[in-house]
Amino acid sequence: MERTIPVVDLSKFVNGNDEEKKAFVDKLGKAFHEVGFVGVINHGIPKELVQGFYSASKEFFSLRKDVKVKYEMKGMAGQRGYTSFGKEHAKQSEVADLKEFFQIGQYVDDPALKEEYPDNVVIDEVSAFNDFGKNLYQAFEKSGGALLRAIALHLNLDEDYFDNHIEKGNSILRSIHYPPITEEPRSAIRAEQHEDINLITLLVGASAGGLQLLNADNEWKDITPAEDEIVINVGDMLQRLTNNYLKSTTHRVVNPPKEQWHVPRLSIPFFLHPKSQMDLSCLDSCITEEQPIAYPPTTAGDYLDERLREIGLKK
Repeated sequence: MERTIPVVDLSKFVNGNDEEKKAFVDKLGKAFHEVGFVGVINHGIPKELVQGFYSASKEFFSLRKDVKVKYEMKGMAGQRGYTSFGKEHAKQSEVADLKEFFQIGQYVDDPALKEEYPDNVVIDEVSAFNDFGKNLYQAFEKSGGALLRAIALHLNLDEDYFDNHIEKGNSILRSIHYPPITEEPRSAIRAEQHEDINLITLLVGASAGGLQLLNADNEWKDITPAEDEIVINVGDMLQRLTNNYLKSTTHRVVNPPKEQWHVPRLSIPFFLHPKSQMDLSCLDSCITEEQPIAYPPTTAGDYLDERLREIGLKK
């Protein structure tokens, strides 16, 4: 089957020699500039963590609705705990996506940071969910940090350029459940076309297909990762920082063919965010006569706030 997105081997960057490391940086940079998506193998995220969190998520979403809603936190803009079916929509759409989800945020011990990073919501009914969630969150942070070091090198920045911005950053691990489709959807699909808000998104294989990207020729193409491959895409914050040099590509999750409507879909993305204070002003090196500055200065926190309002999670 023809691949829609290139594939890279992260171990070549983490453990490779100088030549392998440089080849990885070039290939990743090219993929993010031309496609905005890449598949990653040998990514360092343990399979048993992914599987453990999958089955715990499945167990959580199969709880009764009245049990799940007690984990819906008012005033949190969906950033912690459960968000029930039909709450979130793409920014250009009035129709809600066909999904429910649960979000886990940064783990902090420092009381000074508590206001910015509220405690995560602990599920009583599925204790494995909490432990697997925390361990998977931290594994994603580590792999995501390595990818951003490669991106920094590609942009001719210091390799550790992003390290300080993402340490104890505002990243979110989201477990998404798309329930079986029981009636003809009112023009809604599982997730309407959108771009992600953050720096990069790391997605471990969904339990069913449906993910598509919009390519340069304006055609929708299926993304079908191989087993044990994670899919990474550029988010709007990284596109903004690089003055549109790296591409935040439009993508969506379409409904399956009618004979597959009864099959639910579970998907686990990790949205890698920096700290709110990070300056997202376009990098000088990405501003040229051919590519004049495209965005006014902002911070990651202000930008996130604006986007959460656009998608209906923040009032």
